[in-house]
Amino acid sequence: MELVTSPRRGDRYAPLVRLLQRYPVSTLLLVPYLVLVLPMAILHRNPDLGFVLRLLALALAASLLVETVLLPLGRPGRGRTAGIPARQTFAEANSGYPNLFLVARAVAVVSIAAELLGGYAGRGSIFTQVAGAQVASPLVNVVALVSGWKYLAFALLIASFHGGHARLGSLYRWTAGLVGVQVALVFLTAIAASLVGYLTFVAAAGAICGVIRARYVLVVAVLLFLAWPTVFALRNAIRQENGVKVASDVSAADRLRFDQQIGRASGYDVPVDVGQPGPTAYLRYGFVPRILDPGRAPLATGSAINRFLGGSDKSSFNFLTLGTVYFVDGRAGVVVFYGGWALVAGLLLRVRGAPGPLRLSLFCFVVAGPLVWLNGHPESTIAATQNTMAAAPVLLVLLLTRRSPPGRLVPSGPAGRLPVPRAGRAHR
Repeated sequence: MELVTSPRRGDRYAPLVRLLQRYPVSTLLLVPYLVLVLPMAILHRNPDLGFVLRLLALALAASLLVETVLLPLGRPGRGRTAGIPARQTFAEANSGYPNLFLVARAVAVVSIAAELLGGYAGRGSIFTQVAGAQVASPLVNVVALVSGWKYLAFALLIASFHGGHARLGSLYRWTAGLVGVQVALVFLTAIAASLVGYLTFVAAAGAICGVIRARYVLVVAVLLFLAWPTVFALRNAIRQENGVKVASDVSAADRLRFDQQIGRASGYDVPVDVGQPGPTAYLRYGFVPRILDPGRAPLATGSAINRFLGGSDKSSFNFLTLGTVYFVDGRAGVVVFYGGWALVAGLLLRVRGAPGPLRLSLFCFVVAGPLVWLNGHPESTIAATQNTMAAAPVLLVLLLTRRSPPGRLVPSGPAGRLPVPRAGRAHR
């Protein structure tokens, strides 16, 4: 299946769009390194450039192999074999949920309220980290239950648009509200990573699913790069006003030296045991909400790595997602991690045609967790599981209220393709 129809003739970004749709995991892995990490390493003559290139090549080999093997699943018309129904289009997959847009808006409202309440209560703030205290009030525990709904809301908004339940302008307005909350959290928590991570998720999932054009992603990326010194200065000012010491010798440009961050992993014999969660912890933290297991320690692989490197428990460090997987799981772990998530993402997007709201939500959790290049490991994998469990009641409501369409919709293009959105186009 082609996830969206071919870009309009003359679109200079068409090759990037096609690459993203056919090789989503490989593209999401490669783009940050091509745009930021590798240029900085070359510009500053980083001696670890060779290590970064070899590690990136290893991960890409695993994801590219899996995604190439899955390509035949997406060829238009391949579903019309004996005993197998034709592959459905994205419109068909999402049109049978009459309450989809209502549920999407409800999830967005709950997420916005919960994020703001959690921010005011100190959840995820630098001040809590420096104090070494874990925010464990009943309010924060309840808020934590829906911390992944910001991803669920965007997934359901995408499904609402493609299912004909919402206009593109409505999707953009609600998405702006979700992003705006992340901006507000920068002021409340003095941490910008959550905003960068959410913007990365929205850009990636939106481009893959055909609601955000590649040119818009590139424009926003340039604007964020230009705005970074201001954001960095603002973040530091908030920290200093609240008594948090800020390193005066670290500039905004220094914080963009992600090549040094991943390069530090080259000096160790891997895998390294720093006390990271094991298989049992994956199950406990992934499937049991903290409100039902209040006595467990917080996940803190970043703090454990920082302590291993000679730092304190009050700060955390990772080698970006790729480097951290290498550090704690070794080279074999890199192959399994990126090959495995390429398989999961490919199946969610391609099997039996375009995904409906359930598979689309699961795909968005994968993009938001393991595939965001800045995230820690293995917390990002555990978070994807937690988000799936937290979304289960919402997805169950959608299943229970689903209706069978009176007849098969006539697709506007080859079987399995998604429509390309145009601003202002009504879908109902």
